[in-house]
Amino acid sequence: MKRWIPFLKNDPHVAIVRLQGAIATSGRALSDRGLAEAIEKAFKSKPKAVALEISSPGGSPVQSSLIAARIRRLADEKDVPVFAFVEDVAASGGYWLAVAADEIYVDPGSIVGSIGVISAGFGLTGTLDKVGAERRVYTAGKSKSMLDPFQPEKPADVKRLKTLLDDLHEVFKDHIRTRRGAKLDDSRDLFTGDIWVGQKGVDVGLADGIGHLVPMMKDRFGDKVTFRRFGAKKPFLARFGAQIVDDAVQGIEERAAYARFGL
Repeated sequence: MKRWIPFLKNDPHVAIVRLQGAIATSGRALSDRGLAEAIEKAFKSKPKAVALEISSPGGSPVQSSLIAARIRRLADEKDVPVFAFVEDVAASGGYWLAVAADEIYVDPGSIVGSIGVISAGFGLTGTLDKVGAERRVYTAGKSKSMLDPFQPEKPADVKRLKTLLDDLHEVFKDHIRTRRGAKLDDSRDLFTGDIWVGQKGVDVGLADGIGHLVPMMKDRFGDKVTFRRFGAKKPFLARFGAQIVDDAVQGIEERAAYARFGL
């Protein structure tokens, strides 16, 4: 109630935005569109700082880039510092989000890194023959049916895919170098897709220290600092169970993404 009374001085507050889950454009996943309102409100609340609570195994590189860019734009416009606090994991796209912060802190058991790009799928050659089905595909453009899972793998298709992955990897690496700069241990190749745990992530420059959100923010802004949470709203239909199946499928995919890191 105090903050609504114009003649009383408000206690400083830190705005918390939680970034938990895989990064994608569908369902309950983290996306720029889904998080836009929460992020905008967090910075407009006139905080002393914005704290990102991160637990994400990664996902879409484009959505990771868009979310991080929104955070940086608002941080620069509002002149508000941003701190990232990694919980279980900030890997791949999850680490991309963490690097949007000015400082990154981890738990001793947090996993960070996985600075690489991955593409995975299935080869279903011969599957349709076994069930007596015939697949008919017509294209204009020789690369339009690249990596068709029902056709034998073509070396030219794999080469093109590798080129795309390498291009995305360079974008990722440039983002990390721009944001972390001289903090990185330049004696090691940190861009192999490898991961580090807790203090080891700090040692190689992927994080700034070991620390948890509340005590770190109180130490930085005083014991009177308060905390306000901002989060993405559930889609309207999801509140009535209309997306149960979609959420279940995405939950399986997200579980698989976390499992890559033993979580």
